Amino acid sequence: MTEIPPPGPGATVIDAIAHNGRPCRIVDNTGSIARDELERLLEDLIQGRHFGLRAVSASGSSEIRLGEPEFAHMQFGERIYRLLLFPYEARLEAF
Repeated sequence: MTEIPPPGPGATVIDAIAHNGRPCRIVDNTGSIARDELERLLEDLIQGRHFGLRAVSASGSSEIRLGEPEFAHMQFGERIYRLLLFPYEARLEAF
């Protein structure tokens, strides 16, 4: 399982409880996204049951690894961010 690095200086961190009762959080490592937008995204991730351990394998690989992050891109305003979804943390980074 991939170890999650600590949030960067100036990061915005919002804690919550996932659908399964475990602590989860969203971390904006850029510190530039409005808190209300982060709260909405966190709630959407919880409602969509995106937190928790999942088995992921890379395309074409026969290897399955638990807890590997999923990657996506999101747009807030005019900027695009990279979203990394770990088992109980969603992290936004500059793209």
